[in-house]
Amino acid sequence: MASVLYRWGRWAARRRGRVIGMWLLLLALIGSLGLSLAGPVSKNLTVPGIESQQAQSLLRQKMPEAAGGTMRIVVAAPQGATLDAENAKAAVGRGLAAAARVPGVVHVTDPYKSQTLSPDRTIAFADVQFRDAADEIPDTAKDALAGSLAPARDAGLQVEYGGSVMDPDTEVGGPAEIVGVVVAFAVLAVALGSLIAAGLPLLTALIGVGIGVLGVQFIANAVEMTSTATVLALMIGLAVGIDYALFILARHREQLADPDTDVEESAARATATAGSAVVFAGATVIIALAALAVTGVPFLTVMGLAAAATVLLAVLIAVTLVPALLGLLGERLRPRAPKTNRRKDTTWSLVWARTVTRKPLLVLLAGTLGLLAVAMPAKDLRLGLPSHASQPATTTQHKSYDLLTKGFGPGFNATLTAVVDTSRIPAIDREAALGRLATSLDRVPGLTRVGTPIPNSDTTLAAIPVIPATGPDDKATTDLVAHLRDLKAGAARDGATLYIAGATAAAIDVSAKLADALPLFIAIIVILALALLTIAFRSVLVPLKAVAGFLLSIAASLGATVWVFQSGHLNGLLDIPTAGPVTAFLPVLLIGVLFGLAMDYEVFLVSRMREHFQHTRDADEAVTHGVAASGRVVTAAALIMVAVFGGFVFNHDPIIKSIGFALAIGVFIDAFIVRMTLVPAAMALLGHRAWTLPRWLDRITPDVDVEGTNLPQPPAKTIASATERTPDPADHSQVLSSNVTPTSGVTRG
Repeated sequence: MASVLYRWGRWAARRRGRVIGMWLLLLALIGSLGLSLAGPVSKNLTVPGIESQQAQSLLRQKMPEAAGGTMRIVVAAPQGATLDAENAKAAVGRGLAAAARVPGVVHVTDPYKSQTLSPDRTIAFADVQFRDAADEIPDTAKDALAGSLAPARDAGLQVEYGGSVMDPDTEVGGPAEIVGVVVAFAVLAVALGSLIAAGLPLLTALIGVGIGVLGVQFIANAVEMTSTATVLALMIGLAVGIDYALFILARHREQLADPDTDVEESAARATATAGSAVVFAGATVIIALAALAVTGVPFLTVMGLAAAATVLLAVLIAVTLVPALLGLLGERLRPRAPKTNRRKDTTWSLVWARTVTRKPLLVLLAGTLGLLAVAMPAKDLRLGLPSHASQPATTTQHKSYDLLTKGFGPGFNATLTAVVDTSRIPAIDREAALGRLATSLDRVPGLTRVGTPIPNSDTTLAAIPVIPATGPDDKATTDLVAHLRDLKAGAARDGATLYIAGATAAAIDVSAKLADALPLFIAIIVILALALLTIAFRSVLVPLKAVAGFLLSIAASLGATVWVFQSGHLNGLLDIPTAGPVTAFLPVLLIGVLFGLAMDYEVFLVSRMREHFQHTRDADEAVTHGVAASGRVVTAAALIMVAVFGGFVFNHDPIIKSIGFALAIGVFIDAFIVRMTLVPAAMALLGHRAWTLPRWLDRITPDVDVEGTNLPQPPAKTIASATERTPDPADHSQVLSSNVTPTSGVTRG
């Protein structure tokens, strides 16, 4: 691999004009398509085959008037007044009459006729039924509905809106995300000591993200794409794009610290060595994201593939555009010569390496117990999809949720629909069968109301509204849905087929589907990690140690996420309106993304240790050298990831907020506690045993040459500097790269 990338990097540095022009042309082409022909995005997180989706399909086929999107208009009287006042009745009536004339609306309920007023007559709601699905309702229709209730607002009534039609769009690019990028630039400037060098990873990452995100928007014309797919592509693409460019740039500047090193030669070698690690690390991220397809959830598969494509772009840019820019900037990237020749034998990374390896068993036990303590809340993990209670408190969705809870109880925000297929029952017996089923439903504990069955035109299908006593995010509601589905056997004896549907039931079904897929996904990731790391380091114990650390990182980050979002801690600080279940697809997404990033740090850290061990055969010194030499670049890369992901924590969308938090805390834990602390301690305990591989396994394991030991000799003017100096882990000029420049004559162990 290193030899191929060496030739590739040298070609890119020499043909820099062509390479840069090619990428800019691709950005312009994809950008124009993505901006002018962007496809629609869906807000429906549905899964084919689940019961609630089967019921929705049946409604769309036999009862289309009940399958469209719904807007719930909630009206509240001013303090000291009721909605029974004549002026309030007249104002609400005029507003609802205007709502019925909005294009696409097929039915509007009257709260006074349907008795959907609170017991104290201060809060009422009316449902507006659309012909089309919720995500197909245009903004013009929503605006027209909002305007139609002007008479009610003019009469002093509070009017808020909820329902499936009002699910908000996902928006990114706000001030918080920009702050994350600014912090990333500051970290780069400090780590590299150069504003020009700091701007290069940001530039290349933005080009990759621009192509990836705009490409995803264009592909949405052919593939159903959720809004979160674009956001995930942006988050992952920006973070790994900066990191991958940083690894190669840092190696290049380390080599240029030798005044005799040629710029093109350095760019080629940086691409070969650090670039090999980038390709390997990027491949792990891509495979992990693509493995989301095993969940069997289409929207999650699309999210994973969109993010994987953006990561692939980041890798291609790192090994082509980055060396081209290195060649273009030339001597401007060469570090300044130190003002004195005073030996620096106490860098912070060297001090840290000596500290954690002085008493490795104590460090390993303390770190592991600490992470297990952080992981404890994960045992209470509940999965779900955010309700309108999770929207910011200032939004109309959140206000309507609160008004319904105040006036009717939390269950009115978790309305279920019992869909009954009566096509196999003789027409004369259908009404009686529906009556018996409604009676059975009414006997289920945890319900506050069972509505009258509403049949379709030929009476072969009926919908029965069911109101729980608890809200959509309550565990009792999940249990209630299971109890309602236990009535299927009784309905079947009458010849009917019962389905429990509705937005709340759909969220429960999606969560259950993803929870069932989680063990298989974790098994695939663990096996993948063991195989890839065995190939990279030709070791058995190193992969086992890396996987154990990865599982600790996942457990701790999930525990922290549950503690914040599900248990409700830090709600004020993070602007979380209410506690609730963890987003259903967050665990699989976190596992896939964090696996790839954890392998990034593992490769860059342990490859330094392996390189030094091959030179000296001193296992203890190799651990210290590896941490000292790669600590600074791993720290900078991790801080950038935390800054980029952390910026999304302040996004108003509850899904994006929770994903940003989980990834930010996961990267922090994995980089600083697991990779920079527990890994050196474990490697110090393993000693020489860490680098052993059974002969039979050694024969069948391919040699990918991540360290670049098979590269050709450097030009004569750089041989002296490469062979006469022993790399000093305390030398600041050598602590920014991900690999040591390979020395000739060294064979792989």
